[in-house]
Amino acid sequence: MPYSAHIDTFTGDNLPPPPAQPEFLFDLPALKFPERMNCATELLDRHVAEGRGGRLCLQAPNLRWTYADLQERANRIANVLVKDLGVVPGNRVLLRAYNNPMMAACWFAVMKAGAVAVATMPLLRAKELKHVIAKAKVSHALCDLRLAEELERARAESPDLAHVRWFNDASTAGLEAAMAKHSVEFGNVDTARDDTCILAFTSGTTGQPKATMHFHRDVMASCVCWPPHVLRPTPDDVFMGTPPLAFTFGLGGLLLFPLSIGASTVLLEQGAPQDLVDAVLKYKATILFTAPTSYRAVAAIAGPLRGSTLRKCVSAGEALPAATRALWKEATGIEMIDGIGATELMHIFISADEKDARPGATGKVVPGYAACIMDDDGKPAKTGEIGKLAVKGPTGCRYLADERQASYVKDGWNYTGDAYALDAEGYFHYHSRTDDMIISAGYNIAGPEVEDALLRHPKVAECGVIGVPDEERGQVVKAFIVLRPGHEASPETAKELQDYVKRSIAPYKYPRQVEFVASLPRTETGKLQRFRLRQIPQGESK
Repeated sequence: MPYSAHIDTFTGDNLPPPPAQPEFLFDLPALKFPERMNCATELLDRHVAEGRGGRLCLQAPNLRWTYADLQERANRIANVLVKDLGVVPGNRVLLRAYNNPMMAACWFAVMKAGAVAVATMPLLRAKELKHVIAKAKVSHALCDLRLAEELERARAESPDLAHVRWFNDASTAGLEAAMAKHSVEFGNVDTARDDTCILAFTSGTTGQPKATMHFHRDVMASCVCWPPHVLRPTPDDVFMGTPPLAFTFGLGGLLLFPLSIGASTVLLEQGAPQDLVDAVLKYKATILFTAPTSYRAVAAIAGPLRGSTLRKCVSAGEALPAATRALWKEATGIEMIDGIGATELMHIFISADEKDARPGATGKVVPGYAACIMDDDGKPAKTGEIGKLAVKGPTGCRYLADERQASYVKDGWNYTGDAYALDAEGYFHYHSRTDDMIISAGYNIAGPEVEDALLRHPKVAECGVIGVPDEERGQVVKAFIVLRPGHEASPETAKELQDYVKRSIAPYKYPRQVEFVASLPRTETGKLQRFRLRQIPQGESK
């Protein structure tokens, strides 16, 4: 049997069987990891051991921590977990907080203790938390006191959850008081590179949640593929962004990647457009991570960012419309770095840097990964042909005890659920989710293409496009539109937008139905939830 430090063997016992897992690639020299490895040692302790403990690591309002400061707090929390709460390697520890330094310290403490972090989005309610706790058999939780209410409600119906400690809590019962009683020293558990350290629950899904299992080596693999080859950050960079640390996009961009090179990061609890602009200027951020929706909202007030310290802007989480890319460059002078990743694969696997960016294309395969477009028969599609995106690399999908593993992994490939086309130069072009392709009167229409056209109109703030049933055409295109302030939702406006789309892209793609709405349903990470648009009762289309 391969070595494992886990005493609680739950995650190992619930891995998909090897034939059901994807093929993993470790061709890059940087991916030759030792058999035993703890990612906290590599990401945090290594810097202190090599004399960089005094370097700035984390910033937040009224707070600056060095690498030594973060290590001290993570060690104290690890001692609380092990000595006070009885955590043993392999136990699942739920983490619940806004993006703040204590959340980061708790995450590292869980890694150090050889346990498994189950980070959850701040906006999850008790019903959702209850499912996560049950699925992962969570025994311990560390939670920001301000988010206590929903976790307490979930706890009442979760017999597995035996221990909860609140942080950012000034009382004698809080985590901080317990930390003060413990040593600043902690010996990291000697975990295997293949010990699970994260259960990442997928965002934006319906029904029962899916938990993706990531190992210590997966965490480190994400740091040695996309960042050095595409982002190319330096130790002097200051990272900042809006994705929650519970989302692998945020965990990588705001914690793993900066710490892997000894850089610093700014953790913000509020990510509204003005908050983001003000924070970039205040902290002199150089690298920004957020979703296309946020970039579009910030662009209107982004003037002060032109000529600031900001030099790289990363977009992921959903498809980047060409209109949003152009809007951001016009506002700031910065060409965005686009990328597609997946919770199942940890982070970005197709991307392009600023120099090689092309409007409408996501990019090329990131070194360390392989990708192709498959047709309906599971064979490589022809150049330019739309098909299913299939990926393999050093990370991949391992669902925790879930029959849906068989639909995500086929013949060693991870099928991400995205419809793409590959051009002759190796650029991947996004078309839609494979279940979002609209087929109308025999035409294949990708919703995001129609959305991109609509977003170019000055009256449109946001939009979402789906296919709805139609007796004559099978489906027709329907657009849900949020107008900018000062514009009237009227039949005349609807016709104006329809005519605009007809002039912008192939006329058959225009939205035959238009419905004006106050807001669009999105996940906490900013993804448009098209399945919820389909659930909206048919309104009076204008």
